[in-house]
Amino acid sequence: MIDLDGMEPLRDQVAAVIMGRIVDGTYPVGRRIPSNRAIADEFGVSTNTAEAAVKRLRDRGLVQGVHGRGTFVIAKPDAQPPDG
Repeated sequence: MIDLDGMEPLRDQVAAVIMGRIVDGTYPVGRRIPSNRAIADEFGVSTNTAEAAVKRLRDRGLVQGVHGRGTFVIAKPDAQPPDG
C-alpha cells in the first residue's frame, strides 16, 4: 500500500491512497473519511503525517472539515491519483 522506506513523502503516499478511494467510490461525495487517528493506525504512520495527508486533500478541494463532525468528501478529483 505505502512504502515506509521509499523516497516519496509518506503524507503524499497516504493522500494518494485516500484519493484513490474517493475516485473508486469507497469514499463517495458526502461521506466522512476516517479520522486522522484511524488513518495513522491503518497506514502505520504518525497522526501528524495523517493530518498532513488530509490537509493535502483539503488543499486540493476534495475534502472539508466540519467542526465536531469530521472530514467529508466534497468533490471527486478530475483524474486518477498522481504517482507523486
